[in-house]
Amino acid sequence: MQAPIIDDELWKLIEPLLPVVKPRAKSDPGRPRVSDRAALNGILFVLKTGIRWNHLPTRLGFGSGATCWRRLDDWQKAGVWDRLHELLLDKLRAAGQLDLSYAAVDSSSVRAVGAGGKTGPNPTDRARPGSKHHILVDANGVPVSVIVTEANRNDVTQLLPLVDAIPPIRGSRGRPLRKPNVLYADRGYDSESHRERLRDRGIKPVIARRRTEHGSGLGKFRWVVERTHSWLHNFRRLRTRFDRRADIHEAFLKFGCSLVCWNIFRRAEQDF
Repeated sequence: MQAPIIDDELWKLIEPLLPVVKPRAKSDPGRPRVSDRAALNGILFVLKTGIRWNHLPTRLGFGSGATCWRRLDDWQKAGVWDRLHELLLDKLRAAGQLDLSYAAVDSSSVRAVGAGGKTGPNPTDRARPGSKHHILVDANGVPVSVIVTEANRNDVTQLLPLVDAIPPIRGSRGRPLRKPNVLYADRGYDSESHRERLRDRGIKPVIARRRTEHGSGLGKFRWVVERTHSWLHNFRRLRTRFDRRADIHEAFLKFGCSLVCWNIFRRAEQDF
């Protein structure tokens, strides 16, 4: 396959977010440092293909898998992926492509090869180790907040954390957006106490109830979150978790969400 490359416009947004690296002393030149853009392309290649780090072909010019892994780790600790996601949410709002008139939440489970942090027995996969991606999207399917947990964590436990994880979204005049007007969820989130706590936050909960006739009628609102999970699973590294460290997997997930935001933003520009 053709190696995926970070395009110029996205790189212009990412480069200022990266930590400044001190130049080496002239007395210890060492091997030339792989450029940040090349390492980022290597990270993107691993994210899209699902390849193991030690299998990353050096002939692509992205540096070794170990170099790309260290850069991903450094940038995760520096908060680069969180800031990139917030920046793209701001740009989407400025372009009129962010709609928090309502939001939808859902989760998807992924197998965790080798287990590690934030993994647990997956009840849908014969209790093999797995993780869950909990996600909240706007009315257009834009991923607004994401959380990684063990696969055996109940969905409802992450409902309020997802809402509270929404960053202040700027990009236009007035107060930053911090919450949707309405929140749609399936039966896995059925809880009266959670409904009350959403109302206390000024959010109208529309959550399907358990032990009712099949068919919640919410599909016409909730399909956007299922589509976003599908977009994220196009990144093979998010379809199966190979990283034992939870923060590395979270870095991949947040980078994937940023790329989804970027694709939505570029499509809107082209349509305009």
